[in-house]
Amino acid sequence: MTILGFSRAAALAASFGFMAQTATAEELSVATFVPPQHHTNTGMFAWFAKEIEDRSGGSLTMKLYPAGQLGAGPVQQYKRAVEGVADITFGVVSYTPALFPKTMLGILPGTSDTADASTRAIWSIFDEHLADEFADVKVLAVGTVAGNLFAATRDVSTMEGLKGAKLVPYAAMTTPIVEALGAVPVQMPVTEMYTGLSTGTIDAAMASYNNITPPWNFWDVSNHIVENVPVSFAVTFAVMNREKYQSLSDEHRAIIDELAGLPMSLELAKSFDGADERSKAMIAEAGDKGYEWHVVSDAERAKLDAAVAEGLEAIFADYESRGIPEAREIYQALNP
Repeated sequence: MTILGFSRAAALAASFGFMAQTATAEELSVATFVPPQHHTNTGMFAWFAKEIEDRSGGSLTMKLYPAGQLGAGPVQQYKRAVEGVADITFGVVSYTPALFPKTMLGILPGTSDTADASTRAIWSIFDEHLADEFADVKVLAVGTVAGNLFAATRDVSTMEGLKGAKLVPYAAMTTPIVEALGAVPVQMPVTEMYTGLSTGTIDAAMASYNNITPPWNFWDVSNHIVENVPVSFAVTFAVMNREKYQSLSDEHRAIIDELAGLPMSLELAKSFDGADERSKAMIAEAGDKGYEWHVVSDAERAKLDAAVAEGLEAIFADYESRGIPEAREIYQALNP
């Protein structure tokens, strides 16, 4: 072969090599209903984006579509992942409870009091009890946000104060608990709670510290904020279209597998717990915002816990009537 012919062959080979590299590059679309500045985006998904890009040498990346750009509202997020509207979606299990009856048990008050603790509990039983509810997708993360406060327009720091209060819980499944507390459950998405408190449509809402401060600003419409209440959890997920996952190269699937599950779930929990810690600092620095801060007494907390136990029995009975007799076992495994 002449030098000129060799050069042409080398150039052609290099060209094919570049084309092959380009062909294997993947950009994963990520759909979320929360705004771009939300801590799940600046925390968990920013971590995920960096990890996949670094580990793949730049051949695997992601592009975030926040604020419902690939479909408005949180309710259809799991469906959007299943149908491939986006490669990855972020959602909340309580918006489609019929799909996740066993995972919903992670919402209930128990022994955990932080997102990190309850997320670890979920993953300690995930493969045995919960994985089948996510069979249509590749699970990246399942984690929680802790609801450890009542934000209210009346003093609900006692059982007497809760009597008749219109209270928004984290999920409709907790209705027996709310009723055992003497309150009236009202279902309302978090995006409407500020207005609900402002207009008197509701008297109180289960909240996290992050709800009190910007961007939610419950402190502007709450006369009372109550601490040391039984902690409920919102269970959230990040899932991937299964066909998209299977279409990836072995290298890219291996990277996803290394990050998925507990590691990414702890990043999700970290984003929620971290937001709470930042909000606690903001609350301390803000001074008088016009609300009273209450800490439930030990005596009243015992009454609240007794009401929760009563409500749990009603919830387990409902599960059994729906053909899920292992609900109590799952709950106890989550709360050893």
